[in-house]
Amino acid sequence: MSIDNTTISKKHYPAIFVSQLKSKKQYEETVKIEKGNTLLIAHRGLSKLEKENTIPAFKLAAEHSYYGIESDIRKSKDGNFFVIHDGDTKRIARENIVIKDSTAEQIRSIELTDMYGNASSRYIIPTLIEFILACKKKNKIAVVELKEPFTPEDIKAICESIKEEEYLQNTVFISFYLENLLSLREQYPDQPAQYLSSSYHEGIVDLLVKNKLDLDIFFREMTEERVKELHDNGIKINVWTVDSPKDAEKLINWGVDYITTNILE
Repeated sequence: MSIDNTTISKKHYPAIFVSQLKSKKQYEETVKIEKGNTLLIAHRGLSKLEKENTIPAFKLAAEHSYYGIESDIRKSKDGNFFVIHDGDTKRIARENIVIKDSTAEQIRSIELTDMYGNASSRYIIPTLIEFILACKKKNKIAVVELKEPFTPEDIKAICESIKEEEYLQNTVFISFYLENLLSLREQYPDQPAQYLSSSYHEGIVDLLVKNKLDLDIFFREMTEERVKELHDNGIKINVWTVDSPKDAEKLINWGVDYITTNILE
């Protein structure tokens, strides 16, 4: 099935609900920092203030000063691409379905929970193109994580759908799956792409240089020396996921190019 891409009230609060409520109240707005030359990317949208990977989260991020907005992409049973981090909906909704085993119609029927754990018709799982259009409206860089192994045909379909919106030039692809990025590189040699890694392992610099990839790495794996090594080899550095101003200040002083964050601005 193809779909159109255009487009608290509890008497007794359970302990988990109280915990979520306190967590939500921790942030009323973004936490401002001195960014220097480092560019900030909103992780799954402005996900400390709005439901992650939803249009409200993307729109809220777009209203702030972020350079880019990050999202996670998975494929439905009938070949549509949706924005969701997990392979199923159990963490973000009361009804659980597996994305790869579900049709677009089934996925769109799922009502997500809000920041307090209540089911809310305000939140549904967006399509890839809905995310792209949210970025395009405010001229934000779209950072698309290829969340699962995709075929070369999938990669082409993703890129061509973004290209139809005239936004491929403003899109960066990231993935833990190297084959996704190699397929992208083969078909779209100049498309910006970052290899996701949880560790700074032996041979990673040579791998990045060989395949003309930048690095998107867990922030605790970075040191000043590693930043210099990467930059000396022409590799840009994105670090995830940084919510502490103290951690961000250190990374900015080292000269990382991008910081992916849930709340810093």
